[in-house]
Amino acid sequence: MGTIPAILENSRPMVTNPNMSTQSLDSSQLRVTIDPASLGFLDTSELLQRPLSWIGQERAEAAARFGLGMMQPDYHLFVLGEAGSGRTSLLHQAMIDAAADQPVPADLCYLYNFIAPEKPLALHLPAGQGRELRQSLLQLAKSLPAEIAQCLSGQDFKLKSDHATKKFKTEATQAYTKLDKIAESLHFTIHREDEQIVFTFLDEKGEILMAENLLKLPKARRTEIEQAEQALHEAIVLYFDEFKRIEKEKNVTLAALQHRSVQPLLNLALKKIQDGLQKQERLKTYFEQMESEILDNLALFETNNADEEKRETELRQIFSRYQINLVVDNADLHGAPVIIEDNPSTCALFGSIDYQFEEGKLKTDFMRIRAGSLLKAHGGYLMLHLDDLLTDGQLWVKLRRFLRSKRLQIEEPGSALTSNTPVSLEPEAVDVDVKIILIGSRDEYYELEEIDPEFMRRFRVKVDFAGSFIASAETYQASSVFVAHACETAKLPHFSAAAVARLLEESHREVEDQKRQSAIFARTEMLVLESAALCSARHGRTVEVADISAALQARTLRHNYPDLRLQESIMEGEIAIALHGAEIGQLNALTQIDLGDHRFGTPVRLTARTFAGEDGILNIAREVDMSGPIHDKGMLILQNYLTGLFTHIAPLALSASIVFEQEYTSIEGDSASCAEFFVLLSSLAEAPLKQSIAVTGALNQYGEVLPVGGINDKIEGYFKLCEKMGLNGEQGVLIPHHNRQHLVLDYKIIEAVEKGLFAIYTMEHVTQGLELLTGCPAGLTEQSRSIGYSPDTVLGYAQRALLVFRRACQLTQHPKTEHRRLPSRAEK
Repeated sequence: MGTIPAILENSRPMVTNPNMSTQSLDSSQLRVTIDPASLGFLDTSELLQRPLSWIGQERAEAAARFGLGMMQPDYHLFVLGEAGSGRTSLLHQAMIDAAADQPVPADLCYLYNFIAPEKPLALHLPAGQGRELRQSLLQLAKSLPAEIAQCLSGQDFKLKSDHATKKFKTEATQAYTKLDKIAESLHFTIHREDEQIVFTFLDEKGEILMAENLLKLPKARRTEIEQAEQALHEAIVLYFDEFKRIEKEKNVTLAALQHRSVQPLLNLALKKIQDGLQKQERLKTYFEQMESEILDNLALFETNNADEEKRETELRQIFSRYQINLVVDNADLHGAPVIIEDNPSTCALFGSIDYQFEEGKLKTDFMRIRAGSLLKAHGGYLMLHLDDLLTDGQLWVKLRRFLRSKRLQIEEPGSALTSNTPVSLEPEAVDVDVKIILIGSRDEYYELEEIDPEFMRRFRVKVDFAGSFIASAETYQASSVFVAHACETAKLPHFSAAAVARLLEESHREVEDQKRQSAIFARTEMLVLESAALCSARHGRTVEVADISAALQARTLRHNYPDLRLQESIMEGEIAIALHGAEIGQLNALTQIDLGDHRFGTPVRLTARTFAGEDGILNIAREVDMSGPIHDKGMLILQNYLTGLFTHIAPLALSASIVFEQEYTSIEGDSASCAEFFVLLSSLAEAPLKQSIAVTGALNQYGEVLPVGGINDKIEGYFKLCEKMGLNGEQGVLIPHHNRQHLVLDYKIIEAVEKGLFAIYTMEHVTQGLELLTGCPAGLTEQSRSIGYSPDTVLGYAQRALLVFRRACQLTQHPKTEHRRLPSRAEK
């Protein structure tokens, strides 16, 4: 046989002190109290000169400063935290501070592309020069046509033009005279009619030879005339060739004369524009192409044009190309841009191209390109909210691509819109350097880490806003400064030191912790506004504690109808809750109901029945799918702990059922584990439980009581019911010992505790509560598990019942009338 191994020294110790008992909390332990004198001011108007700070968010502030100052790519910021924690406003201010030390980024313009008009060209200019260039080109479009027209109609140009025209006219006359002589030598007479030469043959008398007379001539003579006519035709062709040459030379000469006359004027105008701009090869090429096109269309500037309306239309069309589309104008910036995009649609974020109907068709041009927030934030910071991005799958895909390529291409609307557009635009893509600050929740952050790691790889800086922080004199001071600035911003009366102290106590209440404050300052700000409104209504100069109490009461009154209706149902007997006496297998458990806009606590009747059997503990709510996984987990822990208590008589011959009476909604959470243990032991040991004490607390497998949430709401909900039914000094609540620091209870409860009308007990181990509720010793000792529990204890009564159940089960399975025979040697 082997030996029983010794218990290791580091094994988990079992709580076996037979003298364990619950503790009744003193009124001083039920709430955090802040002395107004410790704040160091009479009212918040004294604090206006102090700056706002990142109250309790030192880690988040350090991360934000690092991320905003990190200029390397893919160091975008993901800001996670609860709404109302100041994550947006604080990051916005941090963005402004960081941007102030950054250079102003360049303007972005789009230019007409003379070679490929459907592909406008992007041009970056130093901040302010884009506006300057746009204004200069607008002025050029107004003044240049008149100046060119004046130049071409000037006396000097006319003299040179007339001289050149006269010269070519003389040459044309000489060519015609030469043709006329040839015609005369061939006995023809000629004259011009528009663009044709008309000729007739003359006879020997110098008279026109008529057709009928020509036919009467001898054949030889007719042949001579035909040959002469052919020679004249050849001479006419040569004449027209010569005439065209003369005309061409005249046009070239006149065009060259126009160029020489206009070019100095044009060069001077364009040079004046370029002198104030940064020297760029693209801009130089653009002005050269502009100059070339103007010189090629000088005819449109002549005011003696026959079709004046057509000339002006064509002229406007040409000069419309000589404008710039200043899509990003940073002339008024001081530092880098800071943009918050609250409506991040595809167009708002990435830019767009506008269209308009003309002659039944959609048309556009480079002047209708619009920049989005990403382009406007180039060189600076852009804040986005994740919830807004996730509503549009296409937008999310585009943003992922942009973060990967860091290049932005402004695209046209969908094909359905542009199906009848004759010309589409493809603006030149540009590199964009922008730091994105993405605001989201903690759950969204970790979900994206799992489902889209490629996207999250771009957000290397995590700015985690805490929901609460350790309270100290410094945080109280900083919170007081926040109240002062909130009053100043909203033009509200300031708060007295006592009122601020009450606000700070409510901050502890929000997180249910005497050592920590809430970091959700939006709630504090809301209470500031409501309290100040009541102060103004009574014409007070400063907000006092009474105003805050009234604001809290008014807020509760706006939301607590479900709570009041439930209490009325209990008082009217519709819901069975006993507040007096003692009952077996019955107890008031405490639960919290969260309706979103209002949370409150209420007691719920918990009952248990035990029988001889082998089914174990039956959770009725689970059997009908009304309990959640956490509650089911708590029940399994309870079952295992119960089994562990009676290992010396295991396996247990027990069937039991537990249910929350008159509960018709789903049940979740393990905060009723202790209450479930108590009703189960009460039923098993037939030990009555005090109905005046309500219970909450979770349980682990060793019987240790764990803290639960919503402790203040649960206690206050039960207290309100006891108060309405009549306090008698016996009522109270039993809560986990570790929930003491979470108590920030209403002053009414503190007053009742001081008067001995209500009690708050704590327990570290579940057997402590068992003794309080039954008035009997629990029976848990060092030797109890090995030799059994003392018969005059609760566990002893339960042990006796379990032995009875076992014998009953054994009799059922093997009745005394059954004769069993031993197996024979052969059968063995």
